[in-house]
Amino acid sequence: MARPRLFGRLRAAVLGVVHVGALPGTPRSSLPLAQIIDQACQEAEAYKDAGVDGLIVENMHDRPYTLCPGPEVTATMTAVGAAVRRLCPHLALGVQVLCAANQQATAVALAAGLDFIRVEGFVFSHVADEGIINACAGDLLRYRKLVGAENIQIFADIKKKHSAHALTADISVAETASAAELFLADGVVLTGTATGLPADPGELREVQRAVKIPVLIGSGVTLENVKNYLDANALIIASSYSFVPLQTSISNVTNCQVPSSTQGVIMMESFLPELTG
Repeated sequence: MARPRLFGRLRAAVLGVVHVGALPGTPRSSLPLAQIIDQACQEAEAYKDAGVDGLIVENMHDRPYTLCPGPEVTATMTAVGAAVRRLCPHLALGVQVLCAANQQATAVALAAGLDFIRVEGFVFSHVADEGIINACAGDLLRYRKLVGAENIQIFADIKKKHSAHALTADISVAETASAAELFLADGVVLTGTATGLPADPGELREVQRAVKIPVLIGSGVTLENVKNYLDANALIIASSYSFVPLQTSISNVTNCQVPSSTQGVIMMESFLPELTG
């Protein structure tokens, strides 16, 4: 099957995020695998019906994250990713395995038929909640070559959120993006300092001047600020989507976040006129 086209559109592509339930072996795990997969597919279908261009499958609920997630995480994420691919055969699909489990994400993407991975710690080191994250570009690209996954694209976070960057305080975000491009990333992801916080529009312009590869916005996009990011190649939007259970009256929901633990719809259609107008 041909790879879905994500970039080169007349507007920024919109990527939703499927937040997979806590996986087996993680502290908050409580559901059987079949139910984890079913819930992820319900969320993916709601995003698809809302008109997104692609999805990222992420193990967000595995908190607290570890630098060395076990094989059970890789196996479960592969099962989830494959189920989402069957449900969404024509969407661009990617995966992120937290924390910084980039080789595991590559294996998941290859086995599940996904198109890209979102990568933490691609170039330079930083200090994250989980500890020190060192650059992985050399090892990751060699692993991707080894397993025959060169069709899997790498979108690399730069100056990653939820992290301290004092180690690289003398290196700008544009220089970090340039290093990621030099080390063969297929795109870079610009974020705010934490989940839900907006990226700096000025930094977006700096990064776009510095690199020729796609620039994605990875946090904090809302209806109020989306116009600041229309020049980006893609917008990864999760916190600003409201996942509303079908048994909930839409008239009773205003700008709320409903945990995606039950069947529902994504209230995000109002983004699309902003992106196409």
